[in-house]
Amino acid sequence: MSAVPALSVVVPVFNERDNIDPLLDEIGAALRGRIDFEVIYVDDASSDDTLAVLQAARARHPELRVLRHARQSGQSTAVYSGVRAARGAWIATLDGDGQNDPADIPRLLAARADAAPAIKLFAGWRTTRRDSFSKRISSKIANGVRARLLRDATPDTGCGLKLFERAMFLELPYFDHMHRFLPALVRRHGHVCQSVPVAHRPRTRGVSKYGMWNRLWVGISDLRGVAWLMRRTRLTPAQEL
Repeated sequence: MSAVPALSVVVPVFNERDNIDPLLDEIGAALRGRIDFEVIYVDDASSDDTLAVLQAARARHPELRVLRHARQSGQSTAVYSGVRAARGAWIATLDGDGQNDPADIPRLLAARADAAPAIKLFAGWRTTRRDSFSKRISSKIANGVRARLLRDATPDTGCGLKLFERAMFLELPYFDHMHRFLPALVRRHGHVCQSVPVAHRPRTRGVSKYGMWNRLWVGISDLRGVAWLMRRTRLTPAQEL
């Protein structure tokens, strides 16, 4: 592993012990020989043996780094912890449940190579969802409400597979659930987002941590807050004379 990898893959997890080894194998297969990378797993105070599985996995995956929260703090905080610890200039994020395909990371990297410098976020777009009916419906409603209020020009903000510039991310306002609004926050900061079609797979191991309630209704106050930020933002170029 390079002392300063070009890419850091950040994976937040909570009670995902059965998905760790298969996903790490897929990340390695997708990236080894393509780019210098590291993988940062952030264990959000799991109550199963996720941490023990991660520690054992380091023997087979030299790129792996492991962080653990002292208390459960949620997905956004786990992503934020991972990005802060990352050494790569660019970050790829993946959900830890195995539904994102690491083979799509090179697709995001290829989109970045062809993109204008102003594009700082490449967001995965799950054109074919492999979720339960209730999860698809709640996501569709939430995406519709979000798009109407924020006008973030992004068809799928909930996809965990994203590629973004680390320095840009760390300049964004941090708050719980911010990962749900990343395209809007990036656009608020004066940058551009690009959606890239990616695969989506059914969950085959473990149990989903999200349902209708926390996908749809819990984010209403956050949505109002982000809309307020969008209205109050004033970006003006300044020239030194």
